[in-house]
Amino acid sequence: MIPGKNTTVEKNDSQKEKYGSFSLFDIEHFLRRVLKNWYWFVLMLFIGYGLSWVYSKYYAQNIYASDLSLSISNNTSSYFTPSQSINFIWGQGGNQDGVYLKKMLLSRTHNEFLVKELDLFVNYSTKGIIKSTYLDKDDSPVYLQIDKKYPQQVNYPITLIPKSGNTYEVILPDEGHSTNLYSYQSEGFTNIGQYERPANKIIKVGEWYTSPNLKFRLHSSHLAPKIKLNNIIVSLSTVNQSVKDITSTIGVEFDKEISTIMIITKKGYNLNSTVNFLNRSVSQLQKKRLADKMLVDKNTDIYLQDNLTTIRKKLDSSANVLNYMKTTEKLYDIKDRDEKSLTRIKDLEAKKADLESKLASLNQIKNSLESQNFDKMINTTAAGFQDGLFTASVSELRALYLKRREMALIYKPNSEPMLEINRLIDEAKTGSSGALRNYYTGYYNEINKINQQVANANADLSSYPEKQRKYLDAERGYNMIEATYNSLLGRQNETHLRMAANQSDISVIDPAKNVGQGPIGPNVKAAKAGIIGGLLVLPLLFILVGEFLDSKIRNIRELLNATRIPLLGVIGNNSNENMLTVLDQPKSSVSEAFRGIRANVRFLSGENDASKVILVTSSIGGEGKTYVSINLASVLGLSDKKTILLGMDLRKPKIFGDFKIDNQYGISNYLTGEVGVDQIINKTRIPNLDVATSGPIPPNPSELLMSSRNVKFIEDLKERYDFIIIDSPPVGLVADSYELMKYSDANLYVVRHEYTEKYMLKMITEKYHNGEINHLGIVYNDYNTKQGYGYGYGYGYGYGYGYGYFDEDKNYKEPLLIRIRNKVQSIFNKK
Repeated sequence: MIPGKNTTVEKNDSQKEKYGSFSLFDIEHFLRRVLKNWYWFVLMLFIGYGLSWVYSKYYAQNIYASDLSLSISNNTSSYFTPSQSINFIWGQGGNQDGVYLKKMLLSRTHNEFLVKELDLFVNYSTKGIIKSTYLDKDDSPVYLQIDKKYPQQVNYPITLIPKSGNTYEVILPDEGHSTNLYSYQSEGFTNIGQYERPANKIIKVGEWYTSPNLKFRLHSSHLAPKIKLNNIIVSLSTVNQSVKDITSTIGVEFDKEISTIMIITKKGYNLNSTVNFLNRSVSQLQKKRLADKMLVDKNTDIYLQDNLTTIRKKLDSSANVLNYMKTTEKLYDIKDRDEKSLTRIKDLEAKKADLESKLASLNQIKNSLESQNFDKMINTTAAGFQDGLFTASVSELRALYLKRREMALIYKPNSEPMLEINRLIDEAKTGSSGALRNYYTGYYNEINKINQQVANANADLSSYPEKQRKYLDAERGYNMIEATYNSLLGRQNETHLRMAANQSDISVIDPAKNVGQGPIGPNVKAAKAGIIGGLLVLPLLFILVGEFLDSKIRNIRELLNATRIPLLGVIGNNSNENMLTVLDQPKSSVSEAFRGIRANVRFLSGENDASKVILVTSSIGGEGKTYVSINLASVLGLSDKKTILLGMDLRKPKIFGDFKIDNQYGISNYLTGEVGVDQIINKTRIPNLDVATSGPIPPNPSELLMSSRNVKFIEDLKERYDFIIIDSPPVGLVADSYELMKYSDANLYVVRHEYTEKYMLKMITEKYHNGEINHLGIVYNDYNTKQGYGYGYGYGYGYGYGYGYFDEDKNYKEPLLIRIRNKVQSIFNKK
């Protein structure tokens, strides 16, 4: 049975359309190419591992993170903390004070204060052979103090090299000095005149270094550095850039279970820097929060103190008047005094004095609201009440005013957001004014009642003489002033107690700390995997692209599936210098393959002796058509069959060279009638093999091959020979072979491994399945025998190497993968 031969299945039109069509991608051949090029993957693996090691060792900048957790007291209601409603307007949650603090932590104002206060615009690093490492200020043996009044060049590396003692050499870059300098006072740039590059200079710690673009001095660090540094590189940045860099690395989150616990995270290239920044930032925040919290009490204390000073003067004046009347008018001992009425009047007037003092405080609060001067707001305790709703409305009103000021920069006055916030301001003003009106009404009602009671009590004293009544009025005035003074003094004492007991509403639970936490980035493992994987993909990609672009025939199974043309045999690679392999190497696997083809040709016609005329063709030149013709003829001649080989490729004669025959006269001469048959038939060293060469190249080869003389020539040779082998022209270039196939009994189509293009088989396949060509078989030539004949087709074509059967076996060495496979199989097959 010939592989691929199927005479029992009828071919419909849909099947015929598929014949000659090869798959776009051959997975089997792709995998074989991958295995064949295994060394490239090993090489890329080593290169990738080396590159990833260099990256992680010298180039990857580790990113560290530290965190700090703090608690926000619930009792933080003040005039300066936004209330629930304003947070609702801004789309925030119920943790109003926490959100407010988060905004403060991320605000430009807070971070700009830290940058200026802690000189965070000075950046420190050190450089090794390849890699630079960022330093914290405390990691360096010295730190920089710049003269903020002097214009400085930013983003300009200053290298400090330690020398003997407390001296350092200042080295500036050879290029890059600029005339555009930055002022830390105005936070803007200014231009200066041209200047030469500042020379390197050795300075002592504490000594000022001055150049046209820099002025600074060094201070010894208060902490001894843990490692010795060969260089310290200092670079200045603008305040604005420093603030942006800091705010971009801060994260604030709230605990999922307890919303009043805040977790602040800082990322950076140096762990100590993140730790120090967080602790300093929260420390400054605590101070500011405490100052904000005490601002109202301080304002209240100042207000009360001013009032006490004024009342004290009135009290002293009243006391002087009373003493004068006692000593001059001798009225200190009034007989039959109505002590009960006097005491009642004294108590009533003391209450009235307290109410009038509270009214004065209430007026101060009202004036602060109406003038929007919230920084001068005093505590409501000075007005004699504690009202949480009023405090909330004041804080809301202040926040709304601030928000409206921000929105005015973005929105137009009549826009919807502006109208909405104006409405909210009116509501808040109405709420606060309503609360004040209630207290005003209450205080006035109480004062009116006291005045009525005092008037009734005064009626009981109308019987006293005028001088005595005058003295009693003076005494009552003194008592009222004294009561007012004592009331103010009491409220001042309460304010002092509150101020003394005041603490920041922020308490640190876990401060930021360097506990040796590892870097959070970059992901070195992922980077290594990416580098190694990327390099491993390169050869795979090249092979894959090559596979898609490759149009050569490389797979026998794919060839047979696409063409459905019988496979007659597989010819291995010819290692001989000439094409007479069967004659020169009769025991080679290639010679045995030709014997197999000789046996299979008989099956093409179905009769053993019917295949007398065998035509050999191919798609184009170079595929081994002539090579197959010569060796097939040689095999037939050596098997005692009288055989003749005809060189009918008149355009490109070849056969004569291998048999060392003179090509002066050949088939072209015979077909033109110049010579007879016997003159073109040449004997060879094989007794039963004759050769008729092509002869000189004629001007009309197609006409000669299709002439009746050529047909009669073939018919005459059938009478004289058992087999006629025709080496015909390639069908992909000329149509001569198709005409000759009409007179042949068997047609061999030569396909060369990794040479023949797939598209070239389309025409011959279509003609075969359309019935235009009969008795056609494929000979697969120049196959690499190390891959195993037939890709799994075990039909005996060449048998393969390694069994001591062929001449090539003495030099044969099994491939590495085959040796490994055999070794594994031998281990598992042991009993």
